Amino acid sequence: MTARDLMFATLRRSLGVTGTEAPRRAAVAARLAGHPRGVVPARGQLPPQQRLDLFTRMLEAASATTERVASATDIPAAVATFLRGHNLPLRLRRGGAPRLDLPWETAPALEVLRGPSDGHDLAAVSHAFTALAETGTVVLASGPDNPTTLNFLPDVHIVVVDASDIGADFETAMARLRERYGTATMPRTVNMITGPSRSADIEQTLLLGAHGPRKLHVIVVGNP
Repeated sequence: MTARDLMFATLRRSLGVTGTEAPRRAAVAARLAGHPRGVVPARGQLPPQQRLDLFTRMLEAASATTERVASATDIPAAVATFLRGHNLPLRLRRGGAPRLDLPWETAPALEVLRGPSDGHDLAAVSHAFTALAETGTVVLASGPDNPTTLNFLPDVHIVVVDASDIGADFETAMARLRERYGTATMPRTVNMITGPSRSADIEQTLLLGAHGPRKLHVIVVGNP
């Protein structure tokens, strides 16, 4: 018997059940199929423009930086300007997402590499599947087009998100994920990122970059 088997056997014994009772199994199946929503805070339930404003405020409160551009073609110049403004090399890595097939040549000094990071990249750019206004969180689905290594290994993480993809809350994000991928074919990993990596484990002193990027910069594209 494994530790898992022992734990569940102990729980069943304390509850006086076997786990095979038809009503209990039917209740579990109905809950999994129905995806009931819990109590949702009102903070993110706003009109589109106010929701975008809340999203940027919450991001900045979490030590991230934000920028708005009118269209996707403005992203290369925005990325190059951000890197220059922080005295960083004009070199970054991206995944293979068609969403990031942009006119990078319009920023001629910028070198753009493709594929997962091996830990030697200083900056990377990813695209968010959706975002949460309630907490200022970007939601990234993993895959060949959006490698998870880009979220954690580079020192600087730039995330592109469409203004129209910024939802109100966690429940909205999960509904969109199920709609896009299906309940049985979810991405291997869904990363929810709010601000740069941080820790205050040692003497309650806040340290940025403890387990991932020191900087998070979010570029919001278009209008909500």
